[in-house]
Amino acid sequence: MEHIVKNWIKQAAADLDSAQYNAKGKKYDVAAFLCQQSVEKALKGLYLQEKKELWKTHDLVRLASLLEAPQGIIGICNELNPIYFEERYPDFSDTIPAEKFNKEEIDDFLEKAKEVLEWIKTKIRS
Repeated sequence: MEHIVKNWIKQAAADLDSAQYNAKGKKYDVAAFLCQQSVEKALKGLYLQEKKELWKTHDLVRLASLLEAPQGIIGICNELNPIYFEERYPDFSDTIPAEKFNKEEIDDFLEKAKEVLEWIKTKIRS
């Protein structure tokens, strides 16, 4: 089980790295999605460690709440939560995902995703 948990965390870190790469290339929609995915995978890894099961959901707030995350982490999850749908589906709003996000938003998402991953890394057993 420990190996699987670590794989979730490693993939979360890889997704965050890919988010940074896409942000540099001004692919802001992809970067936003990867920020959300990074946090989701890290939360799922921690959930797997703590609850001994994988919960298949995209609800970052619910995952963070069930893990008794600090309010600041839950707040970040609340901000990143809508990205899963906003970035994937062009019928979510009048703006297509490729035109929705800007550099400032992505820089903010990147910092917030890093913060969540850092908190989760303090909780993962080595």
